[in-house]
Formats: sequence, C-alpha cells, structure tokens
Amino acid sequence: MTTPSEAGPLSAAQVEALLTRIAGQRIAVVGDIMLDRYLVGAAERLSPEAPVPVVSITERHEALGGAANVAANVAAFGGTALLVGLVGDDAAGSGLRSALSAAGLGEDGVLTVAARPTTVKTRILARGQQLLRVDEETDAPLEGAPLSELIRRVETAVGASDALVLEDYDKGVLVPALIRAAIVGATARKIPIVVDPKYRSFFEYSGATVFKPNRPELAAALGAAIDTAQLAALPALLQRLGAAHLLVTLGAEGMLLLGQSGEMTRIAAQSREVFDVSGAGDTVTAWLVAALAAGGSVLDAARLANLAAGVEVGKQGVAVVTPAELRAAIAQ
Repeated sequence: MTTPSEAGPLSAAQVEALLTRIAGQRIAVVGDIMLDRYLVGAAERLSPEAPVPVVSITERHEALGGAANVAANVAAFGGTALLVGLVGDDAAGSGLRSALSAAGLGEDGVLTVAARPTTVKTRILARGQQLLRVDEETDAPLEGAPLSELIRRVETAVGASDALVLEDYDKGVLVPALIRAAIVGATARKIPIVVDPKYRSFFEYSGATVFKPNRPELAAALGAAIDTAQLAALPALLQRLGAAHLLVTLGAEGMLLLGQSGEMTRIAAQSREVFDVSGAGDTVTAWLVAALAAGGSVLDAARLANLAAGVEVGKQGVAVVTPAELRAAIAQ
C-alpha cells in the first residue's frame, strides 16, 4: 500500500495560469437542479406549543442549488455552462428559471415536467445558525417521454462542450440510461468527465475521469467508516468504479486523490474560517472540471478546487466563487 504523498498549495503563478485558460470553457452540467430558499430572522423565545425556537423572519432570499449552483460557479469564472435538468410546472420552477436568467445561464437544457415538483430546500436561520431545513421534492426515477427528451438535451449539450459534469443528488434525474448516454457522448469527444455521486447510482459511472464522493458517500458505498489512516480498500474500489481517478473530499481534512496506478496524494484544506459548508461540494466540482477542461492536470485541478472550497465555506449559504476571490486567497 502506497503511503499518500502531501501536495502543497498552488503558487500564485500556477493559479494565474489556470485562471487565464479557464475563461471561455464550455461545460455541460447535467443533474439535479434545485432552488435554495433562506428564511433569516431572530429567535428570542421558545414556542409555548413545543420546545422549539420561534423565529421572526426578517429576510428572505433564493439561490441556485445542486447542478444549477455548479452552473452558476461556471458562469462566475467566465465559462459557459450548458445546464441540463428538470423543474416542475410550479411557482418554484418559475422562480428557478428567473434565477438562472439573473445568473446569465441559458435554459435550453432545462425541461419542465408537470408531474414532478421543483426540488426546493428551505433553510431557516437565526443568529447565523441554521435551525431547520425543509425539503420539497420527489426522488422517483425519471422515465418515459421526459427521460427520452432529457437524454436528447444531454446529447446536444455534451456535443457542444469542453467537459462534462454529472451532478447527482438522488432526485431521480441521473438514471442509468441518461448517465450512459452522457458518458458515451463525452468519451467520443475525448473530454473530461467529473462525477459528483450519490448513493443510488454510485456504481453507474464507469468511464469517468474523476469520481468525487465525500466521506459519507464513500463510507456508504464501502459499508464502513472511512479512516484516512487506513486506506487499503480504495484501490479496489477505484477499479470497481471504472474511473481514472478518485477524489475524496474530507471536509476539514482536505482531500485525498487516488490514481489507477495506486498513487495517493493528500491535499490539505485551505479554509481560513468556516462559516457555512452549504454548496462547498458544488464549488469543488465546478472548479475541478474547469481546470481539467483548460488542460490542467488532475492534481492541479484538485488543488485549485480545494482553494475555491476554502473561499466558499467562508460565506453564508450557497455561493459562487470568482477568480478575483481566488487571487485574493492565494495572495494571503
């Protein structure tokens, strides 16, 4: 078993070289589109009806979530995101389309399916702390005519892109037929494929360039907790996945990168102050695929994504990270 090597942060010159090449990349982002809602207020007392805080709401706002947040990050660094997914024929779907337009994102790949609700995550916050999250969604696998139409839109987007992201939140969009169509198209074009997986389709992504689970997702796949001092199971898992690289995000412990030849590299976390981890995984995915599309190595792409994650967790809620913020971070 190879002992993991340690990778230091990118230099300012390396970051600048990647940022210069990233602008203008076209990224197909396929997966579960969500709307994130935030209700912010003050909690000064407990309810007389139950031992729960009463929150007086003073602020409401919405943000793009899931695959839409990955696409928003692509737009923020000057790339073009070809977003493919679905929304419901409801008020949340209309709000999500408005948010896409405000972020400069196209809607050609976004399919409205009347029989399914738009996925909405509502977070209630007080004094900077999240008290509750309410999810409105369905996770039934997509099928029939909507699936056929979405596959057609996936093939169109992949055919016009420099890289592909498959962003899975187990909401039923990334079913095996759609996954295979996307990977076959990207492989034929010889473009990088980055997968952000969830449990249901975990082993359906053979052919990916980088397979990027977090620690809980990987633990669920292995059926055991992940001890970063005991990593003997990972090479066999990578072979089973059929991916070229495995990139495990470990929160405050950073990342672990594994290649087909068994080499492992640890990448230390670079967050200065963690305020909110919401959306950090989406930020990692966006910057990782951008650097790969621009011709960066997998290691350099992971280190750039790690830097971006350190910026994102210093913000409240789901947020994008800009090149200017990366330059400021590396300067510090």
